[in-house]
Amino acid sequence: MAQDTPRERLTREVDEITARIATMTTDLHAIFDASVDSNADDEHDPEGQTIGYERAQLTALITAARAQLTAVEQALTRLEEGSFGICTVCLRPIPAERLEVRPTATTCVEHASGSR
Repeated sequence: MAQDTPRERLTREVDEITARIATMTTDLHAIFDASVDSNADDEHDPEGQTIGYERAQLTALITAARAQLTAVEQALTRLEEGSFGICTVCLRPIPAERLEVRPTATTCVEHASGSR
């Protein structure tokens, strides 16, 4: 089986992340809608604490997914501009193995620790 090109892989990731964000956003809205008619108190009602936790967890997951989507979109932009796979520090090619594991990488392994 032929390996995906970076563009194919990144485009598929955009689609997957976008779908995941949509699902989590729908779930979050369902929690909000269910809470409207509830008199659950996040602070004093045991059920309210669970609802508050679920809201916070979904909100954090959505935020992380949006950041991941931005990183993938930026990688696609670098691909369009011709700078994909080039270390932003030393301007040498990023090894294919690193890009396979982390297609959004902007630095080679040597310079990765300083970019985190």
